[in-house]
Amino acid sequence: MIDKRPAVIVKCTNTSDVLAALNYAKAQQLEITIRGAGHNIAGNAICDDGLMIDLSDMKKVTVDPGAKRAFVQPGATLADIDAATQQHGLATPVGINSTTGISGLTLGGGFGWLTRKYGMTIDNLVSAQVVTADGRQLTASSTENNDLFWAIRGGGGNFGIVTEFEFRLHSVGPEILAGLIVYPFDQAKQVLEQYRTFTQTAPEDLNVWVVMRQAPPLPFLPEEVHGKEVIVLAIFYAGDLQQGETLIEPLRQFGTPHGEHIGAQPYTAWQQAFDPLLTEGMRNYWKSHNFTELHDDALDLLLHYAGNLPSPHCEIFIGQLAGSANTVASDAMAYSSRDAKFVLNVHARWETPAEDEKAIGWARDFFKATTPYASAGAYVNFMTAEEGGRVTAAYDSNYQRLAEIKRQYDPDNLFHHNQNIKP
Repeated sequence: MIDKRPAVIVKCTNTSDVLAALNYAKAQQLEITIRGAGHNIAGNAICDDGLMIDLSDMKKVTVDPGAKRAFVQPGATLADIDAATQQHGLATPVGINSTTGISGLTLGGGFGWLTRKYGMTIDNLVSAQVVTADGRQLTASSTENNDLFWAIRGGGGNFGIVTEFEFRLHSVGPEILAGLIVYPFDQAKQVLEQYRTFTQTAPEDLNVWVVMRQAPPLPFLPEEVHGKEVIVLAIFYAGDLQQGETLIEPLRQFGTPHGEHIGAQPYTAWQQAFDPLLTEGMRNYWKSHNFTELHDDALDLLLHYAGNLPSPHCEIFIGQLAGSANTVASDAMAYSSRDAKFVLNVHARWETPAEDEKAIGWARDFFKATTPYASAGAYVNFMTAEEGGRVTAAYDSNYQRLAEIKRQYDPDNLFHHNQNIKP
């Protein structure tokens, strides 16, 4: 869906390359875009006739297991990070698709299976090396350039080009308990209601997400279920495996499942389990809301739209965030949606331009219908290209401070191919 042609693409291998590219673009008065791993659907990594600073070859991950720290270059994917950290039985909270790039994920917030226990990705960011619009190389941390550090934790690529991230690591795995329980769609209402009750008391080691879509051809499902609407519980437990089995047993009683596949597996394998749903070449349009609670009327809307999918590749999911992420103050960093206990994502995916209007219309209608039940704020990583007007609302009361920091570090708005915060 993104068909833009830059004048030049600079494939950077180090910070000096980034500086050279930045200075050249300014001298030639070229538009500047920045590409991490190219995962984001808004297409902000590329523009016509400008200069793309491509960081995808800068993928090095260095782990200090004694200090429980990882030093990560901006082109690394989650797969790169998980592979390096899991060699030491360590991990940091990141997203749920291993093809995601660490830069965009982190700068917008970042959440996944470990978020309930260890917070968001930005809650585990210790420092960053940042190239600013005026060509300086700065360290952003709680003790150096603290205002910049505050802003990049949720403020996106507005404030500079990060050339290295330093993350706090936690003991995870190498084996965790995870898998899927797949229920028939005609049982979806009772599954959702029981899920809502279950999540109120589930320990933070346990994270359960809901996915509604047409069943892929998974080997543990009967063939006649393939392609039929289903409701799926995606389960992750990071604690003692035997205790995890006891904790998830009630989830099996929510109805009569088509099938399940749950067991001990490497953390890295589970981190890649949903990659097949994000194959390259699809057309994508996503929408997202935060929720502090799952209202009955919102669940009814969920069921209505999940029962009328415009394409077999579309899905709606509920991600559980409640836990450690809620203990951080809303003004502690740029990301402000600290009351969010669930995130609701609608992923419209389809194959041909002829389906654009139907698929995009479905996603927009669903988003609009569920808006009255959503909480404040938004997750900028899931915002589409035309949602620039929603940026102020996304940061809520933090927006004014972000605009002031933007004026300090990028007064000419050089970095504006993003969910833009104006100086």
